[in-house]
Amino acid sequence: MTATTDTTTTTGIPDLYPTRGASEVLTPRQDPVVWGAPDAPGPIVPADLLSFEQDGFLAIDELITDDEVAVYRDELNRLVNDPDIRADERSIVEPKSKEIRSVFEVHKISEVFARLVRDERVVGRARQILGSDVYVHQSRINVKPGFGASGFYWHSDFETWHAEDGLPRMRTVSVSIALTENHDTNGGLMIMPGSHKTFLGCAGETPKDNYKKSLQMQDAGTPSDEALTRFATEHGIKLFTGKAGSATWFDCNCMHGSGDNITPFPRSNVFIVFNSVENTAVEPFAAPVRRPEFIGARDFTPVK
Repeated sequence: MTATTDTTTTTGIPDLYPTRGASEVLTPRQDPVVWGAPDAPGPIVPADLLSFEQDGFLAIDELITDDEVAVYRDELNRLVNDPDIRADERSIVEPKSKEIRSVFEVHKISEVFARLVRDERVVGRARQILGSDVYVHQSRINVKPGFGASGFYWHSDFETWHAEDGLPRMRTVSVSIALTENHDTNGGLMIMPGSHKTFLGCAGETPKDNYKKSLQMQDAGTPSDEALTRFATEHGIKLFTGKAGSATWFDCNCMHGSGDNITPFPRSNVFIVFNSVENTAVEPFAAPVRRPEFIGARDFTPVK
C-alpha cells in the first residue's frame, strides 16, 4: 500500500480520494468529521460530538421507544411479506434462502418510515454532525433472519459512494436503528474505531452494473487481507449490541462489516444515510455508470 495525493477528474472536480486503481492506496482524511460547531444546538451533547470525532461512531441506548419499535417492526414485516414489494427492483433477496434481505428507498415506499426520517431525534443529529441541511442519500430496511442469513464483508461505505455514486467529500453520516435486539452472536455491526481518519482506496476496476452483485456480496471495493489486518491491529474492533430501539451513528468512512447470523435470533434494522446538501453527488469517480437512484439518490431535496 502506498500514500497518495489528490488528482483531478476530467470534469475538473478534484478527486481527493482515489480508488479502484491498480493497487491499494492510503489517503489521510481531507475533510472534517464533525462539520457543525461544537456548541451548535441539537440532540447531541458536546462530549458525544467529541467522541464521534475521535471514534467515528456514537451509540445511543434508546433512540426510539418500545412502542415505536413495535410500529416500525410491524411495518417492516408488512413490507417483506408484500408480493408487490418482493417483485420490486428495490428489494434484494438472499442468494441461498431467497428471502428478502433488504428493501431500499424505504422512506419513499412507506410513510411510516418517512416519518422516522423526518423525526428530529434522527434528522436533527444528522444536521448537527454535518453542519447543514441534509437529504437522504440512501435508506433501507435490513432483514437478517436466524439460521444462516449472510453477513457483509469489511468495507468503507464512502469508498463505494465516492467511486460509484459520485459523492465528492466525506460529509455523509449513517444511522442504524435496531428493530430487534442486537446480541453479540447474531451478526451485529462491527466497526474499527478511528479507521474513519484514513481512506483506503481499493484495487481493481468497477464492473458495469456492479451493484447487482455487490448488494448481495461485496466484491469490488473490498480491502485486502493485508490492509484489514493493518487497520484492525491499529484500531481494534468494536461490536455493537443493544436492545431494540437502540441506534448507532457512524461516519461514512468507518471500516465496518457484519458476520453471518447462524443463531435462531433475527436481527433487523432500519438504515438511513444522510448527506449534506452542500455535498451533492456528481458523476462517479471510479465507475463506468451511476448506480440506480434508489441506491444513490439524485433527489437532493432537504429533509424537512
